[in-house]
Amino acid sequence: MTQTPRSGPYICGIDAALDVVSGKWKGLILWELDEHGVRRFAELWRGLPGVSEKMLTQHLREMEADGLVHRRVHAEVPPRVEYSLTAHGRTLNAALAPLGAWGVARIRRERSELVEHSDAAALPRP
Repeated sequence: MTQTPRSGPYICGIDAALDVVSGKWKGLILWELDEHGVRRFAELWRGLPGVSEKMLTQHLREMEADGLVHRRVHAEVPPRVEYSLTAHGRTLNAALAPLGAWGVARIRRERSELVEHSDAAALPRP
């Protein structure tokens, strides 16, 4: 099932950008694919503790429709499906980098806990 990309009308560029990255997990999916490159669904799921399989599937479908993620199905039994960032997805990641830096500064300012990615796998699943 292929979804069509969402489209305006939008009030401004930020409105259009947030339409594409809305949802708790999309930014983290972008980060995970940028950090690790091509990932299978189970690898993505393990790398994002707290996301349900249903929500990950939904977000990946929306991101594919928006041209951010490429889904490649290999003709094997069982089928192997891999996800990677498109060039468009990489440009969005670059645009989000200053927001990530702002978030790290906020974590430090608020003295919040920053969980290392390698430790995140130990967090409980829903």
